Amino acid sequence: MKQFLKLAARAVLAGLIVVAVLIAALKMIPIHIYDGFESSHLNWSRWSRYRFEPGAVVSQQSVVRSGRSALAITVHSGDRYEAASADGAATERAELMESWWLFSRVGRTYSYSFSLYLPNALPQTSERLVIAQWKQLCLRCRPDNPILAIRYENGRLKVTRHDEHGNIVLYRSDDDPRGRWLDFRFIIRFDTTNGSIAATLDGHDIIHYRGPTLYRPAHGYPLRGLVYFKTGLYRDALGEPPWTMYVDEYRKDQCPQLGCS
Repeated sequence: MKQFLKLAARAVLAGLIVVAVLIAALKMIPIHIYDGFESSHLNWSRWSRYRFEPGAVVSQQSVVRSGRSALAITVHSGDRYEAASADGAATERAELMESWWLFSRVGRTYSYSFSLYLPNALPQTSERLVIAQWKQLCLRCRPDNPILAIRYENGRLKVTRHDEHGNIVLYRSDDDPRGRWLDFRFIIRFDTTNGSIAATLDGHDIIHYRGPTLYRPAHGYPLRGLVYFKTGLYRDALGEPPWTMYVDEYRKDQCPQLGCS
């Protein structure tokens, strides 16, 4: 038995060393990802399963930005339900989240581009609806808000930034964005002090921001300064019927030190 326990302990230690070496190696590899969602199945090396119910994210050919296919994302009442808390009302979601090994790191700059389509049937409501967001991997962050989010409220788009000091609106649209493809590009440097956000919508500049783009380390003890991206439907749980949106042409690139053009 003692010999077995020793062998088991060595195996666990060896496994931990392999994981540590793998994580260190991944940190050295620049991230360059493109997904046009042309396959009938999601690429699980790029996307996580853990933010949507089975069948909520499907390939379809009716609403497409480029190529043959795009993703339809649908949230139903009760999907991935989270009860109300001190942070806010109860919520439900169907979100496509990047895989852990693609998470962004502090002090580096990344370019994200993606196309979203909001159908005309999507209700104009004052309730929360987040259609894309960047979250900081963080323990005990309060409030646990995304550091950057694209929202659809009252028939308008809104981009918000959040840190320990509160929430500010970086952009608000003048018109209803439903019924057409929205081509976003964000260039973001993740940093507690020297951060930046530059964004375009349909090729037009909408955001030029410099300042903090993360919670400070003392606020909830962020883990390793990692940030992950999600897109889909994250809404208040109010017994609404199913809502659907579409996603196509996703790209993420880690910028060189001189920045992305």
